[in-house]
Amino acid sequence: MSATLIPETGAGTGSAASAMRRNFWRGVWRVMRRKPSRMVGVVILAGFVIMAVVGPMLLPANLPGDTNAITQPPSWEHWFGTDPQGRDVTALVIKGSRYVLLTAAVTAVITVVVGTAIGLFSGFRRGRWDTVLMRLTDMKLTIPGLPLLLVLATVWRFSSPVQMGLVLGLLGWGGVARAVRSQTLSLRERGFIEAARGLGLSTTHIIGKELLPSMAPYIAMNMLISVTGAVYSQVGLFFLGVLPYESDNWGVMLNLAVFQAGAMITPNALGYLLAPLLAILLLTLGIVLVVDAMDEIFNPRLREE
Repeated sequence: MSATLIPETGAGTGSAASAMRRNFWRGVWRVMRRKPSRMVGVVILAGFVIMAVVGPMLLPANLPGDTNAITQPPSWEHWFGTDPQGRDVTALVIKGSRYVLLTAAVTAVITVVVGTAIGLFSGFRRGRWDTVLMRLTDMKLTIPGLPLLLVLATVWRFSSPVQMGLVLGLLGWGGVARAVRSQTLSLRERGFIEAARGLGLSTTHIIGKELLPSMAPYIAMNMLISVTGAVYSQVGLFFLGVLPYESDNWGVMLNLAVFQAGAMITPNALGYLLAPLLAILLLTLGIVLVVDAMDEIFNPRLREE
């Protein structure tokens, strides 16, 4: 008798989990359809990811230049014109997307993982650990990011996007840690946490299974916001010329457009300046539109309204 009951229980549990997953994705689809702008945001982000992954594979390692088409205005052949070496600006933007997005992704992951771990542990344990971790976080927040990056750039060449993302992530977790700690202090007094403690569940279980899912929307939004911050930081550093030039980087394109091609005074070079700017603005727009949907996606009450 017991042998027949066990498979039925397992099957029931599996089917219930599958039903919950299906209901969740149906809810996500309804939320995204409710505002068409949210679907536009998803399409924009998906387009950038595809461009960063596939685009550079379809282009030669060294883009060919045309000496007869130096700094040309936009045309049907070259949508955003050409650079001072006669290379297609659109192709440069596509090649530069991989470095920019990979750096942003590494930055976002490190920022959210480190900040969330410190904030959760500090807020839940309180006491001495809370004091030590928050003083460390306060020290981190008092360090000015841009001057420190300028100093690091003099001794570290940031030759890969992973290195750049690592540094930006380790410099950007303080705000997330503070905010997550505040959320944890609020949630730890709720009834479901008290019930988990009463059942004798471990701290790891309570943090991982009870607290962390409750903060999933906030953490996801912080990850996307960290992407925009990382894009602005790296592009700004390359534009200022404090990092080694990478020919296929949006920041370097902006620097060369202004200081080499004279885009501020030469109409022919305007496309060289506008192309990376439009890419940055479009990426930011896509992130903002997706973030707009996240709270409703993770909040069942809002989905049902």
